[in-house]
Amino acid sequence: MQKTFLVEIGTEELPPKSLRLLAETFAKNFENELKKNSLKYKEVIWYASPRRLAIKVINLALYQTNYEIKIRGPSIRKSFDCITGKYTKTAKRWAQDCGITLDQSERLITDKGEWLFYRAMTKGKETKKLLNTIVNKAINNFPFQKMMRWGNNKIEFIRPVHTVIMLLGQDVVKGEVFGIKSRRVVHGHRFMGKYLISLDSAKRYPSILYECGKVIADYKERKKLIKDKIQEMAEKLGGFAKYTDHLLEEVTALVEWPVILSAKFEKKFLLLPKEVLVHIMTSIQKYFPVFNQFGDLITDFIFVANIESLEPKTIILGNEKVIRSRLADAEYLFMRDREKKLEKNFILLKTVLFQKHLGTLLDKTNRLVVLSVSIAKKIDANINYVHRASLLSKCDLMSHMVFEFSELQGVMGMHYALLDGEIEDIALAIKEQYQPRFSGDSLPSTKVSISVALADKIDMLVGILGVNKHPKGDKDPFALRRIALGIFRIIVESSYDLDLLRLTQEATELYGRKLINKDVVNDVVKFILGRCIVWYKEQGYSVDVIQSVLACFPTKPKDFDARLKAVAYFRTLSIAKRLIVMNKRVSKILQKTNETLNTHVITSFLKAPEEIILAARVCILQDRLLLLLSEYKYQDVLMELVSLNEMIDNFFDNVMVMDNDKLVRINRLTLLNHLRSLFLQVGDISLLQ
Repeated sequence: MQKTFLVEIGTEELPPKSLRLLAETFAKNFENELKKNSLKYKEVIWYASPRRLAIKVINLALYQTNYEIKIRGPSIRKSFDCITGKYTKTAKRWAQDCGITLDQSERLITDKGEWLFYRAMTKGKETKKLLNTIVNKAINNFPFQKMMRWGNNKIEFIRPVHTVIMLLGQDVVKGEVFGIKSRRVVHGHRFMGKYLISLDSAKRYPSILYECGKVIADYKERKKLIKDKIQEMAEKLGGFAKYTDHLLEEVTALVEWPVILSAKFEKKFLLLPKEVLVHIMTSIQKYFPVFNQFGDLITDFIFVANIESLEPKTIILGNEKVIRSRLADAEYLFMRDREKKLEKNFILLKTVLFQKHLGTLLDKTNRLVVLSVSIAKKIDANINYVHRASLLSKCDLMSHMVFEFSELQGVMGMHYALLDGEIEDIALAIKEQYQPRFSGDSLPSTKVSISVALADKIDMLVGILGVNKHPKGDKDPFALRRIALGIFRIIVESSYDLDLLRLTQEATELYGRKLINKDVVNDVVKFILGRCIVWYKEQGYSVDVIQSVLACFPTKPKDFDARLKAVAYFRTLSIAKRLIVMNKRVSKILQKTNETLNTHVITSFLKAPEEIILAARVCILQDRLLLLLSEYKYQDVLMELVSLNEMIDNFFDNVMVMDNDKLVRINRLTLLNHLRSLFLQVGDISLLQ
């Protein structure tokens, strides 16, 4: 027999940015508990709104599946007295703990010995008696640290809990969650519909909330409704809405009964930089800006209300008043900043600490100038432009606008630089120095921008790791992981032949004696290469392929990328398996030997025809591969090495590597070492699975 189960936890307003994660975690935890308790079900569906988290389980079995208990006891040697043959205290204690008599035990015989053993079939418990415990375990196991208490309770949760409903079919499941007894009453919308709703059956959720309570409890349905209505509204306004999924998610989490409305702001505010207007509307007000067919921002914007009003104009006017105030403040800050040129802020950088061990923002800027110019020379960027962009790169941090809206750093610097008459590439570099700002963000678009962006990121990594402020667990206050991946991506996707080791050394030298981590250069390079594992995994590369390249520690991202693609291709070849096995064999032989190997293979010590042929071929390839390696043609290198396959097989079939003659043995080990070195110029093939 099966029934639908429902649990809803009614709360005060839940944090919107994490509402979806809360609901999905609740559902995942609940499913895990159902599986642990051997309860069968068809489907688990989650619901979430600002004031509720809910789960509905379709076709939940009314009893646990019967299961077999298996308990292994002490060994036979410890279970019987060797003199009397009677059960020992150890055996009796085990039986007592199991709730059985020793006559009910069996003997388990394995290759490793013989033990007392107990097995029994246990009838599954009634589901209804387990559900309250399951709910409590599922909702208490949340990965959130910021909890709160309410009233006189010692219980903690993300927000105060007011109602709990647990229904199995039509029956109330007795129990408590956060000290609140389960009932069959749910709350509707605060200001519309019926506030107290009695639910007669779990199947009627969430439709009864929609019909009587003016609440759309289905998060995904609510999100789709908002998205569709926004698009409809934007088309009516003669444009299109441009926004992120993050904004859509947050707005979905803020409302229970979405009503889509539009309003306007004054045309004069369009004179402000577009990014300022968009930031205020989306990040602060949670509005949806509208653009015309040319991609220009228009004065209309869309917002989502949480109530159906008889006087929607009142709500619209209220939002227009709020946005007017916000934009007027921004206009004032903008005009204050325009009273002087951007470069005038340069001297003020000495008043702001970059990091207490690393000096001021002025110190950082002076380092950026040197490092970015060095990078510019390597990638053939305009040195004068790079020098100027570096000098101005942090000046907008001293502006009134960025002080108020820190997310606009770089963006405001670009606009102020353009208004000051700076060259476009210089202004653009001030903005793009921070890119990529997040996963999937675009990279710096010009050589000038790339020079400044790389210098800024490498300086940050070297400085923070240089004072031993490494990220720990999920804590990364300086976003070093994102910065490291940004460095790697910029170099790889721009295809520049830059060496992380050399760049890090240059950045380290610019810090002088400020760094306390003596191994900072190695730490930074390892940190950057370590971040690329995640990136390449997302692109579909297997971990063993990535590790095979990492083992060779190539410090040029372009080189690393070329090796990785070559090894990934090589692994698809039918001949690859034999060469992988051979590399594993050679690697093990060389690891086990304690012999001091020769620098070169000595021809006069080569005895067998097979080793003579192999040695000659290895010698030829050592010279032939030099040009291919210098051009990063690693796929061609591996194809050349494939030609060794038959020679290697013949060598191992007919030649005894560990010969009794020490000189011959060392010579053969040297040959294998040279052979392995050929492959290591691409990757450690022995690590492939």
